[in-house]
Amino acid sequence: MKRRDFVKQSAVLSTASLLLSSEVFGASRLIEKVGIQFFSLPKMLDNDFEGALKMLSNIGYREVELYGPYPFSTDAAKKSWDSVTPSLGFKGSGFFGHTAAEVKALMKQNNLTVPSMHTDLDTLQEGMDQLAVAAHVLGAEFVTLPAIPEAKRKTLDDYKQMADAFNKIGEAAKKAGVKFAYHNHGYGLKVTNGKFPLQFILNGTDPSLVFLEMDLYWTTAGGADPIKLLETYKNRYRLMHVKDMSKKVHFSGDGGDPKQWIELFPYMTTAGNGVIDLKTILPKAKECGVKHFIVEQDMVDHPEIALKKSFDYLASV
Repeated sequence: MKRRDFVKQSAVLSTASLLLSSEVFGASRLIEKVGIQFFSLPKMLDNDFEGALKMLSNIGYREVELYGPYPFSTDAAKKSWDSVTPSLGFKGSGFFGHTAAEVKALMKQNNLTVPSMHTDLDTLQEGMDQLAVAAHVLGAEFVTLPAIPEAKRKTLDDYKQMADAFNKIGEAAKKAGVKFAYHNHGYGLKVTNGKFPLQFILNGTDPSLVFLEMDLYWTTAGGADPIKLLETYKNRYRLMHVKDMSKKVHFSGDGGDPKQWIELFPYMTTAGNGVIDLKTILPKAKECGVKHFIVEQDMVDHPEIALKKSFDYLASV
């Protein structure tokens, strides 16, 4: 074979090998679109919303999950938010001073989509119409409750009543063309006499109306088994907050109040850098119906560094 022909054939084979490798690795990637919850970088979003979106896109994130309150949220929700922002060190939330249409345009510009919007119970119960309009503008499939108000989860009867309320919210969401999801926090997971309060919600809600978002960190801190929940309630969990824990820790009590949550914040770490068995949990989650894997590291310092580490890990599994 002449040298010129050999070089030409080698180049063709090399190109083909690269294409094949790309297809193989692309096909084997567990999470196609890694997401991020905005509460991971609220100060950055507050100071430079457009710059923060660009940073997330450059890292490789393709989905974002918003948190409220929003311009259309109830007055009670806004007042509650205003009461905690002095201690948080930032005020921004929702659309960070933009309209839903402007946020949509910025997302498109940065190759980002919005699968889910976190919001409060009052807005879900009293403002579903406006919430759904915003969700449709943004292309969001889920309107998600991040936590049940403390006053509404003190007894087992409270959890039963909340299950009934969730069914009504889910029905209203369905009529409005969106889906309702509940994000578990750390409460309701402590087993007593073989049962735990969250079961009353899991078993007492209509699977076609109420979906779930598992928070791996709080589920683990509450003493529950993520894999067992995923398998027992297959296809109920559609979203997952991917967090990691530097060492195995549990709540000092039942996980029912913010003081206990704050105590465990120092143990949050980047995905793949802790003791939560993500290599086992993530494939099981996908097998059991989870569609959106969303990094959350609450108000992390240096998000441009920490969030890249989490993305790099999830992009490699």
